[in-house]
Amino acid sequence: MVDFSKWAAFTSQKTNRSLAGSRVFIEDENKENNNSNNINSGNNSNNSNVQKFLQNAQSWGIIPVNSKEDADFCVKICAKNLETTVDAPNLSGKDAIDYAQNHMPVMRTLLNNLQENGLNLEGVRIAVCLVLEPKTAVLLRELHAHGAIVGVFCGPDETDQRVADQLKKEGILVQANRDWSPEQTHEGALKLLDEIQPDIIIDDGASFARLASLERPQIAANLIGVAEETTSGVRAFEAMQKAGHLHYPVIAVNNSALKTDFDNRHGTGETCVTTMQQILGSECFENAKVTVVGYGPVGRGFALRIRALGAKVTICDTNPVQSLRAVFDGFEAKNLECAVKESNIIVSATGVRHTITLQNMQNMQENAILAVIGGIANEIALDEIPDFKPVVGTAQRKIQVPRGPQITLISEGDGTNYTTGGGNPIEIMDFSFAVQVSAVAYLLEHNGNKDGNKNGNKNNDNRLDSGIYQLPESSDNQIARIALAKRGYSASEANKNNGYKWDLTRFAEEANS
Repeated sequence: MVDFSKWAAFTSQKTNRSLAGSRVFIEDENKENNNSNNINSGNNSNNSNVQKFLQNAQSWGIIPVNSKEDADFCVKICAKNLETTVDAPNLSGKDAIDYAQNHMPVMRTLLNNLQENGLNLEGVRIAVCLVLEPKTAVLLRELHAHGAIVGVFCGPDETDQRVADQLKKEGILVQANRDWSPEQTHEGALKLLDEIQPDIIIDDGASFARLASLERPQIAANLIGVAEETTSGVRAFEAMQKAGHLHYPVIAVNNSALKTDFDNRHGTGETCVTTMQQILGSECFENAKVTVVGYGPVGRGFALRIRALGAKVTICDTNPVQSLRAVFDGFEAKNLECAVKESNIIVSATGVRHTITLQNMQNMQENAILAVIGGIANEIALDEIPDFKPVVGTAQRKIQVPRGPQITLISEGDGTNYTTGGGNPIEIMDFSFAVQVSAVAYLLEHNGNKDGNKNGNKNNDNRLDSGIYQLPESSDNQIARIALAKRGYSASEANKNNGYKWDLTRFAEEANS
């Protein structure tokens, strides 16, 4: 029986499909009648390897099914070599985008539904600043196909060049090149702002909107609004608002349940594990002592998965409630200064600058492994190491900590899954980009009617002032219903006549019984 850790690493990295939420069928090719009900339902006590595989799979959020036809993945009991039907990293740009698009039905369905209900993207200028890879390309394609004028900027370390080249062929404005210097990167970002003159920015880390505010204030002043993808970006906009420098509405896409509970916990949590397995070996977490810094959705998703792979995990979080939550999830919670001295692997999952300080690195063990799964500049204090210069595309390398040990740095201290791996899984990004689409629609509904745009209301009723906003719960529910239906599931219906009255207490009910 194939080992779960090897299968998960291989399948995740080769297909870029989401393992969480998927359905797996265990195939016994030695059986004539291969319905294998007992194997997949967990009743085969004679095959401990199968049971262990299924237990690990379910701890990752994978559902065993009894039919090959119902499965997203099939695992052969006696397979000597792992295999998959696609090798996503090695597809051409067009084929990679097409492949992702085939597995992203939720965003497309939502866009069509919104259009049928009055959304008009014709001529709306949208600048996108996100990791440029096949899933992002699908978002750009769909917006472009619905009439928007779309452009994308991305830094060199987050650019999939085959995707950038293909999008240019499809008529989408692209400012992204994997070979750019820092000066060229800055120039490219400003060039996209000047070219597209955006009505709306879809942003990551508040990078593009802050650039507009600082260096193109006239563009920032004319924005309908911004849709922000990340935790770190929302924090940046909160700081801008506190300082009195936020002059447009921001939709905190990151705060949507469909983003935080799925993209952060399952998407980033899962692919950071499998990318590190790709770099260090599929069994790298077995019996390893791992410190995870930050127990938000990303840190929790990562920690739960590596524990299933055999790691002994310690959690470090400055929030005592989060630390207590970790303890009740079965993890030790310690101060970071103590934990780093005892760990083989240290992973930062905060999205906060200098989470790992130079002193923390000096206290690490010789040859300790250090990685980031949060993903902002200098989440590790590498800027305090003299002569350290990141090299784009480096999966791992040894660095000498001043007055400290030699350690192994993963992905140059940047977000591991999107710099070295294929980014978050396709199905997960389908949800996140559906939320982005909802944010665009919400901004246009409330603050449209700019330059003849047909969205919104002409009387300025319910316009959004500058500030940070969250999408209504109905938006998440709409996306979730589409996602459930695409998988053959549904939510339960509530009894609308449940008789709840504020003045009907248990005392009144007991008196009448």
